[in-house]
Amino acid sequence: MLTKLLNRLSPENNNLKNKSVFFILIIVSFLIRLPFFFRDYIDRDESTFIIMGQSWVNGHLPYMELWDLKPPLNFLFFAAIIYPFGKSIFLIRLFGAIIVAITSFYTYKIALEVSTKKVAFWCAIFCIFFQSLFGSMQGVMSEHISIVFFIPGLYLILKHKEWYWVLASGIFMGLTAMVKLNMAYPIALIGLFYVYTYWKSKDFKVGIRNTFLYGFGIIMVIALTVLPYYLNGNITLWWNSVIEAPMMYANSKRNALLSFAPLLLVILLFLYLAQRKKIFDFSNTAIQLLSLVTIAVYLSFVKGGRLNGHYLIQLYPTLLILVGMAVSKIPVVVKKIHKVFIVLLLLIIPIESYVEYFAIIKNKIEKGTFYNGEGIEVTNYLKENNIDFNNILFTEYHIGYWFLNANPPTKAATHPSNICRSELFPYSENPRKTVFEEIQYILEIKQPQIIVKKEGSQLLDKRLIDENIYVNAYLEKKYTPIKTIGKAVLYQRLK
Repeated sequence: MLTKLLNRLSPENNNLKNKSVFFILIIVSFLIRLPFFFRDYIDRDESTFIIMGQSWVNGHLPYMELWDLKPPLNFLFFAAIIYPFGKSIFLIRLFGAIIVAITSFYTYKIALEVSTKKVAFWCAIFCIFFQSLFGSMQGVMSEHISIVFFIPGLYLILKHKEWYWVLASGIFMGLTAMVKLNMAYPIALIGLFYVYTYWKSKDFKVGIRNTFLYGFGIIMVIALTVLPYYLNGNITLWWNSVIEAPMMYANSKRNALLSFAPLLLVILLFLYLAQRKKIFDFSNTAIQLLSLVTIAVYLSFVKGGRLNGHYLIQLYPTLLILVGMAVSKIPVVVKKIHKVFIVLLLLIIPIESYVEYFAIIKNKIEKGTFYNGEGIEVTNYLKENNIDFNNILFTEYHIGYWFLNANPPTKAATHPSNICRSELFPYSENPRKTVFEEIQYILEIKQPQIIVKKEGSQLLDKRLIDENIYVNAYLEKKYTPIKTIGKAVLYQRLK
């Protein structure tokens, strides 16, 4: 039965139309990601984006009331969901599933330009898998949002030469950069590639026009994100938060360059062998651009100085196309075994989803709701027991701020780890200069009535020895633990 279904879905005879492909991708994305729609907390970054988006809905531009190290359009995605629909973690994750499907669909469209429909289809399916599994991919990350603009923009560059599509591609690239700044590197290299291809073809008039339109689209989007800050007299805050802080943060992490080398070598070796074995036609402009973008995206991680698993979301679409083309050239001796293997692989890959389906069903049986996680359970406990939570500090599970309609005690506490990054304080206009000053201000001046931390963990980064000694002594003197919920420990301030 599964083999018959696989045959029906596999577009070997060009039976599937674009609408059908998109429908399949939506269904696959939805089914794989659905059980994670009910979990409160998947990644710290996603929780931060949500409360930043809520602050915008409440009338505060990003960086004015709360602060995080991302461009403003990242937070606009969440604000645009919260504003019309209210607070719904389900809907945020649902829209996340939709943008994963859109990215995968345009991965399919790009693959059609360089390969067969069958290869394109499976590249799109695996694009969903790699954007949805293996780590914190189940949440809605900034990489998901940036790539949903980047891949359609790349498709327009490959497919259309009319001036208005070139302008549209520039707008998409501007949106990409204003969600995730590291993508400025591949975006800039695409612009240089524009110049190279038109110089090579000696079509200088069209080349100058299209390069200008591409750049204009990017600059227009960036200018529109600056405009509200200019009108409010806070353009310096925009510059410091969007440009200066990320650059400084990246430079401070430039100590793990060797950790990037293995995967970079694998990519370069793969492209070299593909060229030697003539798997790809490297005279094809589209193949050249896909290879360039793949390398440029990875080099942007190197420039950033660290490689988290969810960063690879930006790498997968173009890399999967190239890998898919190479795999399609590998001869298969027994076709039936090949199909059985594919069926088994497709069944095994979403094992994280199966586990989460089991977890939410178990939670429904035991607690009467599919929604689960310390962020939800802690906030329910505080409400049910009429505990004052208006003045609260989360050093973990900080999606709780959102559920409680509360704010972090300071800008630096918006993302819990930012309390420990004193090098970022000047860019958020924080008057405190050191981590010690910041945590001392929070504990002794703001005096949160409730503090939530993770069981078995220090309140601050474990490398901050003196600061943690101070915090632990202060907690022992001024607070008492009142409840442990899952891995969350609640401390209440003594009278």
